[in-house]
Amino acid sequence: MIVRRATAEDAPACAAIVRRWLDTSDWMPDGPSEADLTRSMRAAFPLREAYVAEDGAMILGYLSLDPDSDHIRGLYVGTPGRGTGRALVERAKEGRDRLTLNSHMPNTRAHRFYAREGFVTVETDLPGSDGVAEHKMEWRR
Repeated sequence: MIVRRATAEDAPACAAIVRRWLDTSDWMPDGPSEADLTRSMRAAFPLREAYVAEDGAMILGYLSLDPDSDHIRGLYVGTPGRGTGRALVERAKEGRDRLTLNSHMPNTRAHRFYAREGFVTVETDLPGSDGVAEHKMEWRR
């Protein structure tokens, strides 16, 4: 597995991963279509610091962060538990002393992952843009 900067060409594979996550998270509202996600990612990747983890030609996951605020906007993996998320977070940590992110409160698996990666909850029960309450988490070197 390698981690590299995401390009607009990676958007369809990343959108498929997000759509699959939306479809399998029963507590999550429906959300945008795969086509809408693809368009959004194509526009966002050049503006953000975005990475993909890939094995050969297969995209395994992606991370997108706002480089001005060091806030992770999205981290999605196709199959949890294989080191993909960790590799992406490690890349995001490079050269930084702090990262923040928001995580949906019902997403307890993600909270355990972020805790293993050194993130702590700093705020809770924040309103999410999709109607699902969120935790704000922070990592410091």
